[in-house]
Amino acid sequence: MSVILILILASLAVALAFLAAFIWAVKAGQFEDTTTPAMRILSEDEKAKPAVPGNAKTPDGAGQRAAS
Repeated sequence: MSVILILILASLAVALAFLAAFIWAVKAGQFEDTTTPAMRILSEDEKAKPAVPGNAKTPDGAGQRAAS
């Protein structure tokens, strides 16, 4: 019977710790902007360079030139 009481108290302690962490995260602003990270994948990457035709790499690493 005492084991059940210890397990209940331990589970309540863990639940309260998670509740405290959640409240801290809300107060710290972790959930303020949920739209921007989802939209970031759709925007153009400014650092990306356009692909240069004729310089395609094969899986073995050797360059492959287009036949003219």
